[in-house]
Amino acid sequence: MSSVRPDSADVIIIGGGHNGLVCAATLARAGQSVLVLEAAEHVGGMAITRRFAEGFKVSAAAHLFNQMPLSLVRDLNLKHHGLAFAATDLPTIGLSPDEAPLRMGDLDALNVRSEADARAYAPFDRRMNRFGKLIHAILASTPPRLGTTLWEDKWALAKMALKLRLLGRKEMRELLRIIGMNAYDLFEDEFQTPVLKGVLGFDAIVGSNFGPRAPGTVLTYLYRRAAEVSADSSTFVQPIGGLGTVTQALARAAEAAGARIRTQAPVARILVENDHASGVLLESGETIVANTVISNVDAKTTFLNLLGTEHLDTGFVRRIDHFRSAGMTAKLHLALAKRPNFTGVKPEWLGGRLVLSPSLNELERAFNPTKYQSVSATPALEITIPTIHDSSLAPTGQHVLSSVVQYVPYSIKGGWQTHRAALTTQLIDLLDQHAPGLRDSVVAAELLTPEDLEKEFRVTGGHWHHGDLAFDQFYMVRPVPGATQYQTPLPGLYLCGASSHPGGGVMGLAGRHAAHRVMSKSP
Repeated sequence: MSSVRPDSADVIIIGGGHNGLVCAATLARAGQSVLVLEAAEHVGGMAITRRFAEGFKVSAAAHLFNQMPLSLVRDLNLKHHGLAFAATDLPTIGLSPDEAPLRMGDLDALNVRSEADARAYAPFDRRMNRFGKLIHAILASTPPRLGTTLWEDKWALAKMALKLRLLGRKEMRELLRIIGMNAYDLFEDEFQTPVLKGVLGFDAIVGSNFGPRAPGTVLTYLYRRAAEVSADSSTFVQPIGGLGTVTQALARAAEAAGARIRTQAPVARILVENDHASGVLLESGETIVANTVISNVDAKTTFLNLLGTEHLDTGFVRRIDHFRSAGMTAKLHLALAKRPNFTGVKPEWLGGRLVLSPSLNELERAFNPTKYQSVSATPALEITIPTIHDSSLAPTGQHVLSSVVQYVPYSIKGGWQTHRAALTTQLIDLLDQHAPGLRDSVVAAELLTPEDLEKEFRVTGGHWHHGDLAFDQFYMVRPVPGATQYQTPLPGLYLCGASSHPGGGVMGLAGRHAAHRVMSKSP
């Protein structure tokens, strides 16, 4: 009786999201035999383009491209593998029911509202860019491990201290003063114009579980600025075909380097032999063996579901269980029969990023109801109309509207089956206030709550960053002590997803860092 030999590889990567694909491409180019296992029909994770109504396609979660380092784009030759842009340098426009739309960075328009703000904006922007470059240096490197005597960890800490000192005494003191602050106080101190402060506040909290008054939201604001610095752009870019073309290009780059990718191959279990990761068991019952297993799925799913607590000590399990990962960001997709017209928004701005966050106080009021498992009547929105620049996403003459909705809690009183339709209608009505006639042009609508994001993309809590970006879940303690530097308590098992440093966003840095860590441990 013959037996079938199980499939094998040097490295198995669980999850074909952008970080997993970057990790696969990096390892394959170094000569490793790499197999990527993706549960869904297509790779990409939360950065995919998919149909949500007949003839209408949209970027499912992330919908703008501005955080992946140019060095990574060039290194993997993503343009050769199909990445192209429908529009670059997309403007950010602040919307308000009380003020005319404001294009961010337009000092002449800002001067009309507040001469003081117009004078303060450029120095503020330059300072935040300088701070962003410092934070970028942190994002762009593997974090050191505390409490060790290894020279590379000590050297990494010394380099970070030197970069901080090179800011100069004045700027160093300012960074140390503000980095633990809340965004509300910082922006209130700097500016007077409500809509300007509202948009800055939105950038500090988008994708997070924090209101603008929460301590540490200056850190999340600088995190966003740092990602933009690493991408060598402070503006936004729209890929042709949506964000799915980014991950498709990454998949082609990985395959061109020799990696194999299997879709519709959900992993049921990480296998362990002699206290070492030895492969995976698929839900189909198939076993695949490997010397190294790298998980691109979130930390809670990796350790509590795929590995199992029997392979971990109690203290580590408790830390993972306490890792905060409940999402508070939803996504609204609208299929529109005609092009919407937002009041006061110039035609050349319509294809940009429209942010409905009229003031810091309104943003805080939008956050407050989530404490009681409810949604504000006026949540903050980040709106794009991708069909302005890319007509392939909708039938001729029709359009797609894609909106990030902040804040929408993971759980709501009565359950989402009861409240989904009402919230969808509420959001359409809110948009109609700023784009009269939009309500009547809606052909189809889809609302993805954090609960939906969890189910569709297998991300615990539906959190866009796989877990809160906060001081106790950041840099050298992300996700938790004992699983930093992409290593885990189980030899042979690594992390490469957004639960790891540096966190969420379509950056790919976690994937690249994890690959380098694995290669440094290879014999």
